[in-house]
Amino acid sequence: MKNHASTLLAEVRTFRQNHPDVRYVDLIALDIPGHFYGKRYPVEMLEKVAAGGPLKLPQNAVLLGTQGGLFKIGDYCFNDGDPDANRRLVPGTLKPVSWESQPLGQMLITSDGTEAPIEFEPREVLAKVLERLHHKGIHPVVAFELEFYLFDRKLDNGLPQYARDPLSDDADDQPNLHIERLSRFSQVLDDMAQTAKDQGIDITVITAELGPGQFEINFGHLDDGLRAADWAALFCRSTRGVALKHGYRASFMAKPYLQFPGSGMHVHVSLYDGAGNNLLAAHQQQPLRHAVAGCLELLPHCMPIFSPNHNAFRRLGGTVNAATRASWGFEDRDACVRIPESDPRNLRIEHRLASADANPYLVLAAILAGLEHGLEAKREPITPLNEDRTSGADFPLEMLDAVRAMQHHPVVRDKLGAEFVDVYCENKRQDHLAFQKEINAREYRWFL
Repeated sequence: MKNHASTLLAEVRTFRQNHPDVRYVDLIALDIPGHFYGKRYPVEMLEKVAAGGPLKLPQNAVLLGTQGGLFKIGDYCFNDGDPDANRRLVPGTLKPVSWESQPLGQMLITSDGTEAPIEFEPREVLAKVLERLHHKGIHPVVAFELEFYLFDRKLDNGLPQYARDPLSDDADDQPNLHIERLSRFSQVLDDMAQTAKDQGIDITVITAELGPGQFEINFGHLDDGLRAADWAALFCRSTRGVALKHGYRASFMAKPYLQFPGSGMHVHVSLYDGAGNNLLAAHQQQPLRHAVAGCLELLPHCMPIFSPNHNAFRRLGGTVNAATRASWGFEDRDACVRIPESDPRNLRIEHRLASADANPYLVLAAILAGLEHGLEAKREPITPLNEDRTSGADFPLEMLDAVRAMQHHPVVRDKLGAEFVDVYCENKRQDHLAFQKEINAREYRWFL
């Protein structure tokens, strides 16, 4: 613990030396819906925390709904006295915030690694899965890809407007993959990429996607799953901030336009043993087939994680590369689980089902749980789409059905934790019911 504290203290002091104008640091963590919560600390108080001082926040901050409200979930929130829970600083995440009007820093915090971790904290759920895999000699290497839309900063009666082309000032309303779109929006995209790099995120490929104002940014492969998910979470925060600075609004909303493709979170995962051998490539790739079968088996029971809100279910089917059934295939972007072409050393799965606004810690935890289950069960997968375009297994396409499919599934409860599954499912159920309580104008037009 002393070495840990001295490392953190050195990180804070180095940051203060390099950024003497920063007076405050945001200590942040991701809640269940995927929003950051936390506190703004004076930088001198951060030194005390880094040296081993207490860092406590309400336990139930993790349980907030999408709109920030509290739901009654078991005894949490209303019958537990709203207790504090210990958090710790995540080493290596103290970075400057460049998109605010005043100098600021930010640093991730978490309950995982404390004496009493919060069982339903997303980062803790992933940490447990990774720890279990490591004990089995399985070491994942992970890379995220995130799609997002740029909109004009101003909404039109609450509706998004196309991003304005900075060269012509016209709306970017022509969806295409042309490289010139990257050039036209290069100022904001370059700033997003550089800001992400300043946060320690390894940005690689930038693509202009099919939708108007839609882009995709890929991250480098990491042998630290927690850090890979940290990158995805932090990228969303910095990208929104940079977009506002440039007069845009960036959103990872799953389906902002019905007529254009939705935004996804694609996750590449390969598995290695302690000697660095690719486990999926062994025995003529038989473990790969088992892993795919496990992923597909658990996929219908993890839909509230992959599609975490009402809008995310709109993304599934009807547009390019968005499946409505659990499927797999080699080099097939219509599949939920795609096997990209690669050499045996880099053999991996690409899980393509999750929406861009899903919680990256939970998405990765669910994918790894599926892979682990597959390697244990050693079942053959269904026919790949390459051989049968109709192949696939049904999964829920509505939130309440998805919650029912997840909550009592024994493997999901075992792999992700029964307490987490109960809390998460009730959070999603209550969020969905709260969303349904508003009568919109269309409903009056149809039924008044």
